[in-house]
Amino acid sequence: MDLVSIDLGGTHARFAIATVARNGAITLGEPVTLHTEDHASFQSAWESFRERRGGSLPPRVAIAIAGPVGGDVIRFTNNPWIIRPALMREKLGVEAYCLVNDFEAVAHAVARVGEDQFIHLSGPDKPLAPTGRLSVLGPGTGLGVAHLYREPDGTYRVSATEGGHIDFAPLDQIDDAILARLRKRHMRVSVERVVAGPAISDIYQTLAAIEGKPVAEEDDVAIWTRGQDGSDSLAAAAVDRFCMSLGSVAGDIALAQGGFGGVVIAGGLGYRIRESLSKSGFAARFKAKGRFQELMASIPVKLITHPQPGLFGAAAAFVREHR
Repeated sequence: MDLVSIDLGGTHARFAIATVARNGAITLGEPVTLHTEDHASFQSAWESFRERRGGSLPPRVAIAIAGPVGGDVIRFTNNPWIIRPALMREKLGVEAYCLVNDFEAVAHAVARVGEDQFIHLSGPDKPLAPTGRLSVLGPGTGLGVAHLYREPDGTYRVSATEGGHIDFAPLDQIDDAILARLRKRHMRVSVERVVAGPAISDIYQTLAAIEGKPVAEEDDVAIWTRGQDGSDSLAAAAVDRFCMSLGSVAGDIALAQGGFGGVVIAGGLGYRIRESLSKSGFAARFKAKGRFQELMASIPVKLITHPQPGLFGAAAAFVREHR
């Protein structure tokens, strides 16, 4: 069985043809990545992908969406597109579809891929727990959060959350300064404002102000690049501060969800900064939870290395829903 698997984020829309074998094994074809800003709607992006495939697509589609899934109209958190589920079959010309939150899809991928698809970040260097709850989160244009519960019989359950929108909790004077900067634009500052890709600019500007070195506003990608190649010590400090904050948030999510069987960091940005994460204050901040420090130190934290967990997970969600 073939189906179209789609991962729709705030910046990119990724498409691939997924082939599902009779035993349920999933194989992804070569993905196609489109920029959301280049297309006025999801329908336009779908038609662009269909043209690239010679004008024909399988009559089944699985879509992972960066935002809450449900209701008559689905709106994206960091993208102006909308999707009306009632019109899916008519507009796309499909017979069956599956809609899931993007990190719900990633959690499906975490449940299905092998141990060789993870690298160790912090905590004990052991496999993720085979049963119980795991927390899954990752920074991109926003911050995605989900959790996965593995049953003793080998089955699993996945739940989407909007954990990226919990309140940011500063832990030191630099965090206080970052919060003060963000409060000038946002009455309420969520963790997504601090540990998603675009946050690097606010962190960088805050550190520059602390050092009395005003710098011009610039592209986020440029700061990430300089921060990781060692050419700009201030940008490197911003990357380290980002990693520290991500560690704090990951620890909070694990505590809130009971993700004591393991925490998985995902997302394209998470993978790109994997070396920075392992060298930063991520691990120290993850376990810095007062009376629960010993518990936090016992949790393995991994990073999923599958190149397209959203696409793979969307296809896995379709298989579960339509089996």
